[in-house]
Amino acid sequence: MKKFRKVLDGLTTSSPAGVGGSSSCASAAGTPTAGPSPREIDVAETLTSESFQICKTVRHGFPCQPTALAFDPVQKLLAIGSRSGGVRILGRPGVDCYCQHESGAAVLQLQFLINEGALVTACADDTLHLWNLRQKRPAILHSLKFNRERITFCHLPFQSKWLYVGTERGNTHIANIESFILSGYVIMWNKAIELATKTHPGPVVHLSDSPKDEGKLLIGFESGTVVMWDLRAKKADFRIHYDEAIHSVSWHHEGKQFMCSHSDGSLTVWNLRNTARPVQVTFPHGKTQRDGRKESCKPILKVEYKMSRNSSEPFVIFSGGLSYDKASRRPTLTIMHGKAITVLEMDHPIVEFMVLCDTPYPNEVQEPYAAVVLLEKDLVVVDLTQSNFPIFENPYPMDIHESPVTCTAYFADCPPDIIPVLYSIGAKHKKTGYSHKEWPVSGGTWTLGSQTYPEIILTGHADGTIKFWDATAMTLQMLYKLKTSKVFEKPKAVEGGRGAELGEEDPYAVQMLSWCPHSRLLCVVGISANLILYRFSKHDANTNITVLEVRLQCEVEEVISPSDTENTPCLSDPSGHSPQPPPSPRSNTPDSARDSIPCLKVKDRTIRMPPGYQAELVVQLLWVDGEPPQPITSLDINSAYGLLALGNCNGLAVVDYIQRTVLLCMSTLELYGAADPFQRLTRSPRKSRQSTPDFCMRGLSNFYSDSKKRIRTSYQSLTELSDNQVSMDAERSKSPTSVPYPSSLHNDHRSQGDTLSSLRPSHYSPVFYLLDNGYASRRAMLQQLHGVSMYSHDEHHATSYCWSERAESRENSFSRSRSSSVSSIDRDTKEAVTALQFGESYGRKTDALPTPCLWVGTSLGLVLLIPMSIPTDDQERQEEPVTMAPTGTVLMLKGSVLRFGFLDLRGAVISAPYEVWRDPNAQEDPERPRKRKLVNFSPSSSQENCGEGHLAVVCSERQAVVFLMPAQVCLHVHNITEASFVLRADLVSFCNSVCLACFCANGHVMTLSLPSLRPLLDVNYLPLTDMRIARTFCFTNGGQALYLSSPTEIQRITYSQEMCDNLQDLLGELFTPIETPEAQNRGFLKGFFGGNTQTFDREELFGEAAAGKASRSLAQHIPGQAGMEGMKAAAGGAVGELARARIALDERGQRLGELEERTALLMTSAETFSKHAHELMLKCKDKKWYQF
Repeated sequence: MKKFRKVLDGLTTSSPAGVGGSSSCASAAGTPTAGPSPREIDVAETLTSESFQICKTVRHGFPCQPTALAFDPVQKLLAIGSRSGGVRILGRPGVDCYCQHESGAAVLQLQFLINEGALVTACADDTLHLWNLRQKRPAILHSLKFNRERITFCHLPFQSKWLYVGTERGNTHIANIESFILSGYVIMWNKAIELATKTHPGPVVHLSDSPKDEGKLLIGFESGTVVMWDLRAKKADFRIHYDEAIHSVSWHHEGKQFMCSHSDGSLTVWNLRNTARPVQVTFPHGKTQRDGRKESCKPILKVEYKMSRNSSEPFVIFSGGLSYDKASRRPTLTIMHGKAITVLEMDHPIVEFMVLCDTPYPNEVQEPYAAVVLLEKDLVVVDLTQSNFPIFENPYPMDIHESPVTCTAYFADCPPDIIPVLYSIGAKHKKTGYSHKEWPVSGGTWTLGSQTYPEIILTGHADGTIKFWDATAMTLQMLYKLKTSKVFEKPKAVEGGRGAELGEEDPYAVQMLSWCPHSRLLCVVGISANLILYRFSKHDANTNITVLEVRLQCEVEEVISPSDTENTPCLSDPSGHSPQPPPSPRSNTPDSARDSIPCLKVKDRTIRMPPGYQAELVVQLLWVDGEPPQPITSLDINSAYGLLALGNCNGLAVVDYIQRTVLLCMSTLELYGAADPFQRLTRSPRKSRQSTPDFCMRGLSNFYSDSKKRIRTSYQSLTELSDNQVSMDAERSKSPTSVPYPSSLHNDHRSQGDTLSSLRPSHYSPVFYLLDNGYASRRAMLQQLHGVSMYSHDEHHATSYCWSERAESRENSFSRSRSSSVSSIDRDTKEAVTALQFGESYGRKTDALPTPCLWVGTSLGLVLLIPMSIPTDDQERQEEPVTMAPTGTVLMLKGSVLRFGFLDLRGAVISAPYEVWRDPNAQEDPERPRKRKLVNFSPSSSQENCGEGHLAVVCSERQAVVFLMPAQVCLHVHNITEASFVLRADLVSFCNSVCLACFCANGHVMTLSLPSLRPLLDVNYLPLTDMRIARTFCFTNGGQALYLSSPTEIQRITYSQEMCDNLQDLLGELFTPIETPEAQNRGFLKGFFGGNTQTFDREELFGEAAAGKASRSLAQHIPGQAGMEGMKAAAGGAVGELARARIALDERGQRLGELEERTALLMTSAETFSKHAHELMLKCKDKKWYQF
C-alpha cells in the first residue's frame, strides 16, 4: 500500500475570521476575510490523524479484459487473470479476492498448486510468480524473470513441485516451485524434433505428462508437430507431424490416446501404438460441399476430452470451429456426447473454458460435471450432468456492466427494512431456467463479521436502467432493477442525418441520481435534459405520468469584475428568461422550427406500473429558438418540503411535485438582483435567430456524440490531466477562457489596455471548475464529468470537445475555429448552477428562527440563499402555493461550489428534513385519512436557545469554508488545493463525529475536521485520475468510498483506521484445510493388462545434483514481498527474542546473585555447626555410656 503523510493535529491553515457583509466575505483572492470576531464557539473535535488510513477493501464485478482461467478441484476455487495484471480468486459467495501484479503485465496463464494454497501466474513480461493463498490478502512469495526467452505455456503436474515452462523459441525449461530456481535440465527444440527437419517447429503451445507414465512429457508445437519426450532417457519416443497448426491437446485418462484441435476447424485423435497417422479426423461443423470438399471452418481454439462412469461415450467439448460462411453466428461452445451434438451460443467471444471434474488425478475416470466458460464480458457455468445443459445462476455480481455504468451513489447505514423490501420486489422479476444444483465454485469460508449495518449502492447505466445493490458486509448482491426508458416513447428517426444519429444514441442514459432511503423517493436525471421522480409502492398501479415542461434558456452578459471595484450598475435583460439569440445567415431549414419541444416524448396514456418504483412526474427542459436544452448539472429533492430543484448552465428551476407546478424558473443572473457582485456587459439587441440544422443540433448532438463515445468505450481513462500542454493544446487554449483566475475576476481591468477578448474570465465553463490556467484538458474533463456540452452562440465558433474512440485514448481535444471574424462579444459566458441543497436555515441576517431555505452554488464560486414559505397543514399544502424569492444574500468562495452541509453549534450534522414513507397506492380508511409524517432536523431542535443559529459548511473546487448563520460570518477557511481541483466532496459521519472528505483530480484523498477544517488525511491515492473514476467516485458514512476502477468493476475503499485494522475479519478465507482425495484402486487385472502407472522421481532427475544449475543469464530469481516481509518478521522476531533473552539473562543473573548470597550464608552456618559438633565430640569422647 502506498505510503502517505499524516498531518499533525495542531497544524492547520484554517484561521478564524469575523463578521462580514454578504458580499464582503471574500477577499480579492477569493478567500473570505476576517471581520469582527464572533462569540466563541467551542466544539469538541474527537477526530485525529490517527483515526485515518486509506486502503482498498474489496472489488466487485466482472474482471475487465480477462485472459486466463484456472480451477482447483479440491479447494473449489476459481482464478481469473486479466490484461491489466489483475487476478480475481473466487469461492463461495462472499469469498472474493483481488490481487494485482505490480508490473501491470497481462496474465497469460494460471496454475493452481492443487490443495496446496498456492497459485502460479505467468505474465506477458515473461515472469513467473508464486502467490501464497493461505492468507486473506494473497502475496507473492517468489518471482522468476526470464531474460532471453518468452513464456508461452506452463504445466504443473498434480502433486509435483516441478513446473514445465514452454517458450517461444520451442524450448522447455523446468523450474522448482519451492525455490523458484531453474533446473539445468532443458529440452531444446532442436533435440526434440528430427534432425532432418529444416524448419523451426514454432512456439510451445502444449505441455502435459502422460497419464500412464509421468516420465513421458507430451510437447505440442504450433506448427503441428507433437513430440513425446522420455524424460529419463532424454530422447523422443515418437514424433507426429500434421499439416495444420495445433491449438490444444487433451489426453484420454487411460493414457493410450489423445486429441488435438487444429486451425482448420478439425479434431484429430492419435493412438500411441500407431503415430503415423491419426486414428480419426473430424470436422464437427464442416459440411461436405458438392465438389466433395469440406467447408472451411474457423480454428478450434481448445478441446477437452473427458470420460464419464455412467456412459461409455466420451465428452468432447470445444470452442470455435464454425464455418466461415456463417459469420453472423455468435461465439459457440460445442458439447459432443456420443452422437448428440449441442451447440451453446454465447453473447460474447470466448476467452477460455475449463471442464470441472470430480477427481484431480489425470489417470482416473474424470466424471465431468460442469464447464466454466470465461467470456470477454461474462462468466458462464454449464451443468453437464443434465441432457439440456442448463447454466448455473451466477451468485457473483458479474453483470454490473450489462450496460455501461454512467453514475453511482453509495448509502451506508440505511433503514433496516429497505433491503428486504427491495429484494422481495426484485425477486419477482428474476430469470428462470437455471440449474437446480448448487454453484460448483464453493471454496473458502466467509462469515458476516462485525460490520452489519445495511449498505446500498445505486448504479445508473447508459440504457437508462438503475440497479440497486445490497453492499452489506463487503458483499454485493442485486436487489432491484428499474428501467427509466419505459416512461418515454421510443424515439423515431427524423429526416436528416442529425436526427438519425440522435435516434441511434443512448438518449436514456442516466446522468445523476438522488435517492432518499427514508422517504423512498428517487429522482433520476437523464442525458436528454429530463428529470423523473419515482415513488415506491408495494402495489401495482395504473396511472398517467404528469409532465412539466420548463423553458430554461437565457443569454448571460460578460463578466467584468466584482461590483465592489466599480459602481457601475449591473445591466440585465429583465424581459424574460429566453432572450433572443443573434441571427444566423441561414434560416430556411426544418430545424428552425424546433422550439418549445422536449428531446424525448413521455407516454401520454395510462400505464400499468408493477410494484416497486413508479414514475409520478417528469420535468423536461425544452428546446428554445432552435437551441437544445443544456444538460442538468445539479439536483436536490426534499420530501418534507415536497420540492425538487434542478439547475444547469442557464439557470435554476424549482418544482412543487405535490401540486405539480413550477415555482421558480430564473436565470442565474436574475437570482442575484441588485446583489450581483459582477459587472456584466449587455449585448446589443439582435433579431430572432433562425439556426441552421448544423447549429441547431450542435449542442445536443455534440453531447450525444461525446456521450456515445464515452459510453460505448465504457468511459475509458483520461490519464493526462496536467497543465503541461504544448503545441496545439497551448494554441487552442489561447481563448478568452484561458485568462487566469485572479486577473480576470479580481483585478481592475480599466487600467489594462487589453481588448475585450483578454478581459473574458475563465468562468466560461458551465461546469464546476474555475480554471486557473484555462487549459483545455481540465475544461474538457470537467465538461465530461458533469455532462455539459459547451458551445458558442456564434455558428462558426462552436466550442466542442471529443474523446478518441480508441480505448487507449489519453487526452482530450478541443476543436475551435480560427476564423478572424470572431470577437469576444459574439460569445457568451454562462454561469452554471453547480450545487443545490434544501434545509432549515436563515435566509437573512435578521432572521430569528430557521425557515426552509434553498442554498444555491454556482460555477463562479457564489452562494445564494433563497428562503421559502411552505404551508404546514396537509390540506393547505395541497392547495396553498409555496412562495420563494431570492433575498440577495451572496457568499463568495474560490472555485466552483460543490457541496453544502449544515452543523449545529455542537458540531453535529443537521440532516435534511424528510417525510416518512407511506405507500401511495395502499387502501385508505375514509374515516381516518392518512397524514404526512415529517421528520424535521431543525438547527434549534438540539439547542436550548432557538436563536443561536447553525454552521454552514461550503466546499468548492479550491476551498472549504465554514459560515456562522444567520450572521453569515466566515469562521474558518481552508485552501484545499492550488495545483489541482476537487472533484467530489461530502460531509460524512465517522467514528461518532463528522468530517469533510474530498477527492481531487490529481488523485489525492483528503479529510478535514469540522468545523475547524484541520487537515487530518492527505493521501496520494491515485496518481492520475481518469474520467471514469472522476464520474463515479463517491464517499459515504463510516469511512468508506467507492469508484469504478474499470468499465466492469467497482472498487470499494476505506479511509478508516479502525476498518483497516478489522479488515481481516471482514474478508473471507481462501484456503481451508482439506485432505486430498485418495487415488482409486485400479485392481489387479486392469493394472496388469493396462500397464501400471510408473513411479517417477523428478527430484532425482531435475535436482541440482543430477542436472546441475541453469545459466544465470537465462532467468533471474526475485524474492517476493511476502518472502521479504517474512524475513523482516523473522528478523524482528529474532531481535525480540534476543531482547527477551537478555532480559531473562539479567533476571537470571540477579537470581543467581541472590542464590550465591544465600549459599554463602548456608556455608557459614554449616561451618559453625561443624565446629560445635567437633567440640561436642571431643567433650564426650572419653565418657562411658552410663555417664550421660
